[in-house]
Amino acid sequence: LVEIEVNDRLGKKVRVKCSPQDTIGDFKKLVAAQIGTDPKKIVLKKWYKEFKDHITLDDYELHNGMNVELYYR
Repeated sequence: LVEIEVNDRLGKKVRVKCSPQDTIGDFKKLVAAQIGTDPKKIVLKKWYKEFKDHITLDDYELHNGMNVELYYR
């Protein structure tokens, strides 16, 4: 398991444990469960690159302890 920190820069920062083989869509569901919102409203980015739902965390090279930016649609 890896732990990735998600920050919306509005004061909400959560750490989510997941598998490197999880897709971004699966990861969004885990984040949504922790912050109490709809996964369809979440956009995850890193350096202005928006992550696509069908690609895995491993493919995006997201490793343990990394930060990801959270935006709302």
